Amino acid sequence: MAVTNKISIEQYLEKVARFSDNEYGKLVRNQFKDIDGASELAMLAAPSGEELEQLKKAVAIMTPDEKQNAEALSDEQIQKLAADAQIDPANLAIFFNGYALNCKRVS
Repeated sequence: MAVTNKISIEQYLEKVARFSDNEYGKLVRNQFKDIDGASELAMLAAPSGEELEQLKKAVAIMTPDEKQNAEALSDEQIQKLAADAQIDPANLAIFFNGYALNCKRVS
């Protein structure tokens, strides 16, 4: 099945950013905290300002081909991109997995 209305990785980043560092976003993050106080999976709903800046940095250095095929990047490509951007590879992997799921969502 071909995806015809795929949003760009930049549009997805904007979507993820909408609740960054605001009161609603903090409420969402608190709901998803684990016993250690971490809430990585909530990052896609409400990233912290630092997480958002890391994601922006990674997207900014992506090649046009990587941006066009972002939903299909391999784990190795994501790790290399994180290393090149000097950011947390786990958060970047969560971001790209969320993007891939968003692209596969059936309307």
